[in-house]
Amino acid sequence: MMDDELCGYDRAMKALDCLCRAAGDFKPRAAVVLGSGLGSVADEVEDARILSAAEIPGWPLSTAPGHAGRVVMGMLEGCPVILLQGRVHCYEGYSMREVTFPVRVLGMMGVRQYVATNASGGVNPELVPGDIAAVRDHINLMGANPLVGPSEPRWNVRFPDMTHTYSPRLLELLDMAAAGAGLTLKRGVYAAFMGPSYETPAEVRMARTLGADLVGMSTVPEVVVANAMGMETAVLSCVANRASGMGDEHLTEEEVLRVMAESSRSLALLIRGLLRALASGGR
Repeated sequence: MMDDELCGYDRAMKALDCLCRAAGDFKPRAAVVLGSGLGSVADEVEDARILSAAEIPGWPLSTAPGHAGRVVMGMLEGCPVILLQGRVHCYEGYSMREVTFPVRVLGMMGVRQYVATNASGGVNPELVPGDIAAVRDHINLMGANPLVGPSEPRWNVRFPDMTHTYSPRLLELLDMAAAGAGLTLKRGVYAAFMGPSYETPAEVRMARTLGADLVGMSTVPEVVVANAMGMETAVLSCVANRASGMGDEHLTEEEVLRVMAESSRSLALLIRGLLRALASGGR
């Protein structure tokens, strides 16, 4: 793991330089982070320029199943986009600052919209495996915040507002994309736990009492930083299983990846519809 001290502005500048040299005159407008088992969306990018995470200075390397660890730049539905095939998690041993390092670099690159995907457990009994929900808010139960540490005004203000972290405009565009593709897109509040153990039934009951519809082990640190840096943010969460205590299933990563693979086509349609709307100026 990199020293926390090296996750700062100067280190990010080195990663930015590497990405910009690979991009040439290509300027990504939107970033899409592809979570567990969803990396196939990147195969549809036109004129793709591909970098391994290992080629980018300071870029953290994923050890989680279903996360390829590649950065893909190109055009998708007329929108210049940069896709991250996989992310890293705190449960892999990375600090919050390391987990959000790629987000920092994307913000410095000029990305305006940050769209993340993830796998989640359904806490709301109306959510079943295979459903896709647009996250409308979150509850951070990870016990840490990625903005903790020395203030860096070149990145963000010290105390960013979180009221509209999940962009109402992007949520509306996602609803339109779902309607155009004949899909049902649900809404939900995402509660983030540290992991890597799945939540206990008591923790799931607590999350539900607090107002959560979904539980997972990622995304919230990224969203906090993206919002702080002024990016419009949206999150699509694929329900991979009923959360602990919500059913009789034994939770396994293999089952999560299987459901995610089955949901990848619907997710791809939603992402393409959103990017198409952004390319045409949105509403």
